[in-house]
Amino acid sequence: MKGGSRTRSQEPKGAAEAAARRVLIVDDEADILELLELTLLRMGLEAERAMSVAQAMERLQAGRYDLCLTDMRLPDGAGLELVEHIGRNHPSLPVAVITAHGSLENAVAALKAGAFDYIAKPVSLAQLRALVKSALDLPIEPAARSAGQTLLGDSPAIQQVRQLIDKLARSQAPVYLTGESGSGKELAARLIHEKGARREKPFVAVNCGAIPENLMESEFFGYRKGAFTGAEQDRDGFFQAANGGTLFLDEVADLPLTMQVKLLRAIQEKTVRKVGSTGEEAVDVRIISATHQNLGQCVESGKFRQDLYYRLNVIELRMPPLREMREDIPAIAQAVLARQGGATAPALSAEALRALQDYNFPGNVRELENILERAQALCGEGGIGEEDLYLTPPESTIGEPLESGGKWPLQDYLDRVEKEAILEALEKTRYNKTAAAKLLGITFRALRYRLERLGID
Repeated sequence: MKGGSRTRSQEPKGAAEAAARRVLIVDDEADILELLELTLLRMGLEAERAMSVAQAMERLQAGRYDLCLTDMRLPDGAGLELVEHIGRNHPSLPVAVITAHGSLENAVAALKAGAFDYIAKPVSLAQLRALVKSALDLPIEPAARSAGQTLLGDSPAIQQVRQLIDKLARSQAPVYLTGESGSGKELAARLIHEKGARREKPFVAVNCGAIPENLMESEFFGYRKGAFTGAEQDRDGFFQAANGGTLFLDEVADLPLTMQVKLLRAIQEKTVRKVGSTGEEAVDVRIISATHQNLGQCVESGKFRQDLYYRLNVIELRMPPLREMREDIPAIAQAVLARQGGATAPALSAEALRALQDYNFPGNVRELENILERAQALCGEGGIGEEDLYLTPPESTIGEPLESGGKWPLQDYLDRVEKEAILEALEKTRYNKTAAAKLLGITFRALRYRLERLGID
């Protein structure tokens, strides 16, 4: 009988119930097992040992555990085999891997196979305790959310996304979200956070494309008082603000190469150094990243580091565009109207619903929200008709030479003029968005908004 179970009968009933949570530790090094067991016992947990893959599988078959910690290299096989076995036969059991510094690639492979997280040797007790606490804090069932915090629809595409979100919420693996602008990438990131073990900790969303390059390091990692002109007091960065929770890096492809190097180190070492500081501080964050660009192509063109790409793209989740889930458009439209207008929201006519389902939505859900908000302002007492939607003509008609008879509807005409001006500015600046914004006389953020609204990729 192990040390944890020896003390259970001597404790009061409440303490015994708290100590009933059991952890299976798998390693062929006796000193590592001793360290792990002692740490777990001090956390009020029971620990059982196994020194091989076969022995671990026997323990799993004979008993119930709340967590498994396994080494990657075992005498009769790899820890990856155990991770895969647990995924097939004990899907609700979180398993974390212990890996040497030189085998982080194996840890990434384990995360893809379904591991909750990994910890590197030599084992840091602080990181070990944080990992164990996070794993044991996983909800048994995914948390239910309100309509405003869920993905609506019953199409196969969105059902698959929901299932993967529930699976990803039970892991600490970095997630890379892909999809067109307005397809709900940030909502998916929030759901992964809210359904997981970090749900009580901060969720910090960062738009990487909106931060000036000269401020990036101080914004991400913080700074010490006096580090530069204007630094009048110590300040935490995004990593410290998200400590214990999730850091969502939106439009990560916009990060400059110099910042990519520093971000890679922070992810690998799980430490950051404030600007002006000589020491590093540990941070515990889960990274979820997203972009509407093709990050693989950015790697090929030299705009994005390959090593950072592999660290971020452990598990990819693609958000489907609205045109791939047309059967869900009525339900999504009704939910948007209810959120925007409440109990007094006007109803959509059958013709308006058909028009929405026939529309391609280059701006996806964000464009649908804008269309319905405008329609509510323009419609009469009879509800929203097709004519109130002012849907943009198909892409083939946008950008064609304007004719005198093509000035109506007014919004379509203005959109075509605006798109032509933006495309011309982008071509003149060789698709440098910052230079194009300056040429157009608008801010970079305003240009990004217009690009998304008009569906310009």
